[in-house]
Amino acid sequence: MFDSLSERLGGIFERLRGRGALTEIDVRAAMREVRVALLEADVALPVVKDFIENATQRAIGAEVIKSVTPGQQVVKIVNDCLVELLGGDDEPAPLKIAVTPPAVIMMVGLQGSGKTTSTAKLASWLATRERKKTLMASLDVARPAAQEQLRVLGEQLEIATLPIIAGQTPVQIAERARQAARLQGFDVVLLDTAGRLGVDEALMAEMAAIASATNPDEILLVVDSLTGQDAVNVASAFKERVALTGVILTRMDGDARGGAALSMRSVTGAPIRFAGTGEKLDALELFDARRVAGRILGMGDIVGLVEKAAANFEAEQAEKMAEKLAKGQFDMDDLRMQLGQMKKMGGLSGLAAMMPGMGAAKKAMDSGAIAPKLLDRMEAIILSMTPKERAKPEILTAKRKIRIANGSGTTVQDVNKVLKMHQEMANAMKRLKKMGGMKGMMKMLAGMGGMPGGPEGGAPGGEGPGGAIDLGAVGRMFGRPGMGSLPPGFNKFGRK
Repeated sequence: MFDSLSERLGGIFERLRGRGALTEIDVRAAMREVRVALLEADVALPVVKDFIENATQRAIGAEVIKSVTPGQQVVKIVNDCLVELLGGDDEPAPLKIAVTPPAVIMMVGLQGSGKTTSTAKLASWLATRERKKTLMASLDVARPAAQEQLRVLGEQLEIATLPIIAGQTPVQIAERARQAARLQGFDVVLLDTAGRLGVDEALMAEMAAIASATNPDEILLVVDSLTGQDAVNVASAFKERVALTGVILTRMDGDARGGAALSMRSVTGAPIRFAGTGEKLDALELFDARRVAGRILGMGDIVGLVEKAAANFEAEQAEKMAEKLAKGQFDMDDLRMQLGQMKKMGGLSGLAAMMPGMGAAKKAMDSGAIAPKLLDRMEAIILSMTPKERAKPEILTAKRKIRIANGSGTTVQDVNKVLKMHQEMANAMKRLKKMGGMKGMMKMLAGMGGMPGGPEGGAPGGEGPGGAIDLGAVGRMFGRPGMGSLPPGFNKFGRK
């Protein structure tokens, strides 16, 4: 969602990097451009003013002017200010789970913000990550089928929902939910309140009454990231009526300009607790200010990438793969398994968004310069091979390649590209064996932390240890007709 802002800021900082020294005039000129970029991203004006003043004061001084790489130092200062704006450098704040259960978590927000779905996602997160027995209750008696919607989501997740009793008021439902949770041994009860089409006084009074009756441990405001500047007004209105303890931003995977996320902490004073990153019921992540700031400035999110890989990790498959790697083996079935893991982790576009210096690659993928079904086509080619051919691809003759191309709806050239990619990966696995297996690879990955050309001293263009992950090469495999390579401006390692 921060693509436009990232591109603007990237251009501003790129012009600073070539300078041997920066003057106060240079810094102020750059900060004016940053100010415009933030306003265009729908960040609230008071928030922008405070941000620019803070960053400018830090950037103007001997530390920057005498620095060997002053442009990089300015990037670091802006990054630190972004982290503070988004909530600080602390670990994501944990939810307050009462020592004496059940803990009561109240969900509030406008209608259409994704509140009911976020309730179900949070219940799933509590069950899988925190091992908490959770009860969900819908207090929305106004919207048709709202209570039924939560019940269906509960069935899908195998999470209990409070039975529906017609005619009860929201306050009565909330009190019944808390009593049922206490009697049945639930750790947490989630109260999904009625959504509001606007700042409706009657519904606001109802919300305040529910909070007064249940004394919730947490009151989480659910905000749609796509609402932009209006999200600030919404947050202010809710803050006046109830004591907000946190924010959940939905549709963080959308094409919003990011202003809601950057404004929310300053406006509410409450931390952003979670971010909804997709439509699936497990697409909810803890909000980490430093990682989000890194993605805005094009530094990637290696920690998020590792977490995503761990979430999709299949121990049995990994064990078999480890045994084969120990022998230096890597066949087409192994390649297909790797492609499947990449698809689970969000495909090429999702991975590129989290890799340092790969913003241009992601943009090319999103724009259609690289076929969106690339991984599916590669998998189809492999599945068109016989088990013997997958185990020993070297036996593939021209006649066999034609059969595989016809069976997968591709061309012989595409088949050859997949074979070439397999050979390159097989060679990489052999090198990995020589490096000392997985321990050697972890040492290699340890050098990936710095942003290419950024404040931590990564090499310009990312040509270093991080280049081992060659998403660009995968992207070039099936470019659209006439677009066999990635657009000018970046190579297989990322941005040139």
